[in-house]
Amino acid sequence: MKLGFNLLLWTGHVTAEHEPLLKALKKTGYDGVEIPLFEGDVDHYKRLGELIARHGLEVTTVSVLGAGHNTLSPDKAQQQAALERAKWAIDCTAALGASILAGPMHSEIGYFTGDPATAAEKKRGVTFHRKAGDHAAKRDVRFAVEALNRFECYFLNTMKQLSDHLDEVDHPNVKAMYDTFHSNIEEKDPVAAVKTIKKHMIHVHISENDRGTPGKGHVPWDQTYKALKTAKYDGWMTIEAFGRALPALAAATRVWRDFFPSQEEVYKLGYKNMKQGWAKASAK
Repeated sequence: MKLGFNLLLWTGHVTAEHEPLLKALKKTGYDGVEIPLFEGDVDHYKRLGELIARHGLEVTTVSVLGAGHNTLSPDKAQQQAALERAKWAIDCTAALGASILAGPMHSEIGYFTGDPATAAEKKRGVTFHRKAGDHAAKRDVRFAVEALNRFECYFLNTMKQLSDHLDEVDHPNVKAMYDTFHSNIEEKDPVAAVKTIKKHMIHVHISENDRGTPGKGHVPWDQTYKALKTAKYDGWMTIEAFGRALPALAAATRVWRDFFPSQEEVYKLGYKNMKQGWAKASAK
């Protein structure tokens, strides 16, 4: 089991100026960091990957598809733009020395039609992931596709929907992520949903029900860690928490108030929550 922390708590674009954060997270005990991919080029991420490695940390990445990158659209230009964006994220992930690209790389975040995904839209989603998966295979990168709550997308919301989609995609480089925040909203039984997605699951986001400090909300952590252990999960558990430091992200995720007294509390208590929770789940 590896423990990671998503740097979106501080920034949408990680640079050398964030080196003190790397030192602090390493000192806390983290095995790696998750780098947001919203801008920048391959050369930037190659240099950043070298800097992160010097601090003894491993890397995963996270990205999204925004306006103009609608994989589900009948517009061929939008479909191609989404594919090119995915290829860019894959190339940046590889440049960092990472092998997992997480996030809702399946549809345009925040775009809605007012209806559920149609059969035609689902087919376009499958085509997108097969093509993107082929490029990912060339870079030794795997997608950890994230289902989002119904307030952020309408394509993939539940672990059952995600599992069915990946069954159809049937690509070795297109897998799944389980996120405790989204599951806490969408699943009838968030803990049981781990079993639903376990055959595809290669990444886990640890996120409290309010996206604040893990362990200070009402996500059933003991049961969640036990379910992951029972599922024989042995990948990354990476904390994802959001605050108001990034106005654009705060607006997109509807973060209007503070959910924690300090960022330091989030990564220190969050680490303790994961470390102790996993140890307890592993105890016989």
